Amino acid sequence: MKLKDVLNSSEIIITAKCFFGFEETLAEELKELGFNDLIILNRAVRFKGTWKDVYFLNLHCRCAISILVEISQFVIRSEKDLYDACAKIDWSLIFDTKKSFAIKGAIFSEIFKNTHYPFLLVKDAIVDSFRDKGIERPNVDIKKPQVVFDLYVNDHQVTLSLNTSGLPLFQRGYRQSTGEAPLNEVVAACLIRLSKWDKKTDFIDPFCGSGTLLIEAALYASGIPSNIERQHYAFKNLKNYQPTLWQEIFDSATRIVRELPCKITGGDNSDEMVLKAKRNLRTFSFNRLVTIHSRDFKEFHSETPAFIITNPPYGERLTAEIEVLYSEMGTWLKHTMTGSEAWVISSTQEGLNSIGLKPEKKHKVFNGDLECSFRQFKTFSGSKNENYKTS
Repeated sequence: MKLKDVLNSSEIIITAKCFFGFEETLAEELKELGFNDLIILNRAVRFKGTWKDVYFLNLHCRCAISILVEISQFVIRSEKDLYDACAKIDWSLIFDTKKSFAIKGAIFSEIFKNTHYPFLLVKDAIVDSFRDKGIERPNVDIKKPQVVFDLYVNDHQVTLSLNTSGLPLFQRGYRQSTGEAPLNEVVAACLIRLSKWDKKTDFIDPFCGSGTLLIEAALYASGIPSNIERQHYAFKNLKNYQPTLWQEIFDSATRIVRELPCKITGGDNSDEMVLKAKRNLRTFSFNRLVTIHSRDFKEFHSETPAFIITNPPYGERLTAEIEVLYSEMGTWLKHTMTGSEAWVISSTQEGLNSIGLKPEKKHKVFNGDLECSFRQFKTFSGSKNENYKTS
């Protein structure tokens, strides 16, 4: 498909990128949003759609970190082939010189000894394309580009795409304050969906930190898009941007709710973190519907079975302290939260082993650069809990 057709076509190839381990989770969400014929890739899901879908997904997709639109695909045998193929593209159809740009992506090819070099080649091809037309060259801005191109090279196969999101979609726009090791918003949304929470059972996060899991749970339960507070999207800087279409999609989204389908409660033993969580909640209409306490997790209890998803400490303490903390958490689950379901994400095997409950399910996920395990624990009434063995 020619570039002009891509920019104006009623059918384009869209790739929603995600974090490792959440490909199936993202695909499940896309199906719920009405997208079919999905191709699951490594850290991505590909499908066909329209530019209207691109706008819609940037606003509504909770589990994607960026939405790409493929603009060209070709085969190369040398470094020069990459430059020559990119030089043939009329980049001036995509954006003008008043907009800064950057090239990002991933390189898996022995053609290039230096994996940074392909990005320089594409950058040079773009700049030279403008110069050859007698147009002033656009500026490169690595940190805050207005237009972002995604370069993916796998052996000899090259795929060039427009990153219509720009900055990653986990930059939701609602977070005012964070702790030392905040949970990524997209990771939080993926964990909630991966857990199969029904949006009806009361939700508890006893280690809520700055409130990311609580906010993403409330957004999910209320139907408010996670990116409703985000202002910046790279597609707004493209020449084919349709502001009326975007406004129509934005205006049709749910923004205000007066009630939630369940109780959502969190807590932290740090007064500072509780204050930060409450500040982050102020943006939303449901801010008074989410309860946050300054208390130790052992003080939480529920009259009815609850659904617990939590991200307890696992990086900053000594191993002995971690084992004590997780052991106490296991005791709390078994004796105070009987009948509840708990999901715990952690990178510490010693801590997870100390919970004393056999996990029903395990998922390998990442929280930033840390490899973690996301585990499901179920507690039952009576003595059945005592039959569980440490795993």
